Amino acid sequence: MSDTDIVTEPAEATEPAEAIEADELVDETIDEGDDADDEGDEGDAPDGANSLLVQEGDIAADYLERLLDIVDYDGDIDLDVENDRAIVAIVGTDLQPLIGNRGETLDALQELTRLAVQQKTGNRSRLMLDVSGHRQARRLELAELATSTAGRVLASGEAARLAPMNPFERKVVHDAVADVDGVRSESEGEEPNRRVVILADR
Repeated sequence: MSDTDIVTEPAEATEPAEAIEADELVDETIDEGDDADDEGDEGDAPDGANSLLVQEGDIAADYLERLLDIVDYDGDIDLDVENDRAIVAIVGTDLQPLIGNRGETLDALQELTRLAVQQKTGNRSRLMLDVSGHRQARRLELAELATSTAGRVLASGEAARLAPMNPFERKVVHDAVADVDGVRSESEGEEPNRRVVILADR
């Protein structure tokens, strides 16, 4: 039985010459069902926890506002609490440099923001950072890809290996595959080439 390789690289927008470069700082070592920390479970946080998440959002907003001033970018910051985590979004135009190639700069910026919050609160942060709706658009794209690929795996019986993805993207794929009966998903490989494999149930 052969495996099918499916390339799922997102379209890359052209970046301005002064794009921000940052190393990816996320150390992700989880396996199948591994990427759970990058989405969070469904449900509302208790009032006390909710107030802590609001505090996280406020600290993150202050940190990001200072960063935007330094790099001279215009953007509004929206705050929310969803699925037991703070959600922080930078909304504006011409912010592609904050996203970077395949979202790598966004991932690094999210990790730096989490560290800034942790420095203030003393607690590990799981906040989610988005810029110009990049993560939401990618989430929809990947969910559709995962569902269609799972259907092909179910029909052919052949496993399909997706292109390398970051933890956030793999979690989206795992969740979408979990909704399809008769197939399952696993993560394999090491960063930055870790990927999801979709297989037919035995």
